[in-house]
Amino acid sequence: MTKRIAFQGEPGAYSHEACRNARPDMDALPCRTFEDVIESVRSGEAELAMLPVENTTYGRVADIHRLLPHSGLHIIDEAFVRVHINVLAVPGAKLEDITEAHSHLVLLPQCAGFLKQHGIRGRVSPDNARAAREVAEIGDKHSAALASELAGEIYGLKVLARHIEDQGDNTTRFLVMSQEADDSRRGDHGMITSFVFQVRNIPAALYKAMGGFATNGINMTKLESYMVDGSFTATQFYADIVGHPEDRNVQLAMDELQHFTTNVEVLGVYPAAQPRG
Repeated sequence: MTKRIAFQGEPGAYSHEACRNARPDMDALPCRTFEDVIESVRSGEAELAMLPVENTTYGRVADIHRLLPHSGLHIIDEAFVRVHINVLAVPGAKLEDITEAHSHLVLLPQCAGFLKQHGIRGRVSPDNARAAREVAEIGDKHSAALASELAGEIYGLKVLARHIEDQGDNTTRFLVMSQEADDSRRGDHGMITSFVFQVRNIPAALYKAMGGFATNGINMTKLESYMVDGSFTATQFYADIVGHPEDRNVQLAMDELQHFTTNVEVLGVYPAAQPRG
């Protein structure tokens, strides 16, 4: 029986594309919400979860960092998807026929230049893959969807224009998560360790907590803060570092971190993907 990897969105979403690229041997399972994605792995309905965490254009994905520490899952891989936006329409339509294009609120501004040039009005849809499905269902040659080529393939739409995004480097980073941790691997391009922590209520606690990583020569590629339980005084930090917990310099840095924090939770140890943003 083929194993499954869960993602949030409809078939043809960029998260679906990430699943296909990272785990081509697995069936992709669409879910309504990020919580549903996590629950599908907890319950055994799917073996893996594919969750977006950040995008080079619009930053981190809301709610993901809040969900990760309580998910009960472990990060086992990362994946990067180059977000190419395409104009998809029903067979027989031409680009000059298109008067309006439907897509997610985040995607529309990313191709504003192309839409203006061609006199196309943008229309907001809850999901870019859903926009593709609805364009196919309605069958109006004057309407198009802005979505992935995968969405066009799934819903039988024709690609009228490829890669219309204004920025040439729009990329989304995803985390692959599992019920079981796997700290045994050593990646060809190094390892990433992801963890969350809360600092103690002492002066310069964050500065002191970070000192061990600097003195031990560890590259911290990400450090983000977010509120805990809606409190302005309880702040949790999410961090990615280059290295494996078994590396001596990582051990020393994590030991020093413990002195200035109330808790530290490792979310995953996994090979660094190529390319890394």
